[in-house]
Amino acid sequence: MNLAAVEQIARAVLYEGYMLYPYRPSSVKNKQRWNFGVLSPEAYSALQGGTDPCFSQTECLVYASPDCTIEVRVRFLHLIARTVGRLMRPQADGDLVKEPEFELVERLQVAGQVLQPWEEAEEREVVLCLTGKELLASTIHPFNFEGVKRLEQVRDETGIVNGLIIRKSETVCGQVEISTEQSTSANVFKLTIRVCNTTPLEHAELKTRDEVLKSSLLSAHVVLGVTGGEFVSLLEPPEHLRKIVLNCKNIGTWPVLVGEAGQRDTLLSSPIILYDYPQIAPESAGDLFDGAEIDEILSLRIMTLTEDEKREMRESDVRAREILERTEALPPEQLMKLHGVVRSLNPLEDEEAS
Repeated sequence: MNLAAVEQIARAVLYEGYMLYPYRPSSVKNKQRWNFGVLSPEAYSALQGGTDPCFSQTECLVYASPDCTIEVRVRFLHLIARTVGRLMRPQADGDLVKEPEFELVERLQVAGQVLQPWEEAEEREVVLCLTGKELLASTIHPFNFEGVKRLEQVRDETGIVNGLIIRKSETVCGQVEISTEQSTSANVFKLTIRVCNTTPLEHAELKTRDEVLKSSLLSAHVVLGVTGGEFVSLLEPPEHLRKIVLNCKNIGTWPVLVGEAGQRDTLLSSPIILYDYPQIAPESAGDLFDGAEIDEILSLRIMTLTEDEKREMRESDVRAREILERTEALPPEQLMKLHGVVRSLNPLEDEEAS
């Protein structure tokens, strides 16, 4: 698998919409997040009539030799709810207890910083491997990521602990179902990957979407790699495989080839529609979480934020702070590179030939 080629694209998919300009929790656009590749628990999905899916399905074709190896990587974000607490009794080092008494607050200002609740995320990955001998076997691979609770002390200028940052995640469970079917064409197999959220959810009918997201797989996508074989483009398949490609049923995903043009060893199945061989513009200085926008426009907009807006952006999320610091440090020549680049020029047809 060409991990170097797929990593930038996969990260862009993973964090698409994670936080949108103006990158502040108070912004309307950031009140409801996690819109791409969300796989909800089955109980909640059933109540919503399937509008909030509990599974995704990738189907693709692969030329496979008897000694080939296929690697399957399922990736998603695991939501971490960050809340802020004010200690009922501030504590010095000698008086610290593991979990002191506190009250949850919407805003806490300590030592010149403003703390507020937010939804963070942790990257999760499930890696599986198939050999040529397993190509005609159907397998189910369960996975489980336990919920955790972590407390971070917040100290004032004198070193007294008077606040807490509480990070809590819920357990998420799922399974990866893999099956293959040999086509009428020799050495061509249809590969099916189904990713399911099997997390138990009690009293699903009482849950809000925000509560359900804590038990969901967010920005879920699949990366496939093959050694000793090659994938078939679903967008431009060979003529003799076109009918078979039309029978591939992809649900909530869009499989495309990744890497340099012509390479066929890596496939990205994304919840966002892409073309074969997508690329991140080399002029881009880093993640902006909004692939539908233009880096130059977003960078210029960030520069026009007021100091209060920048302060909220800086203190809301570590990834948002990195965007702000990187943008403010952009040298003029780098900013000019974002203004526009001609990738290729095609000669006009000769007037006599037109």
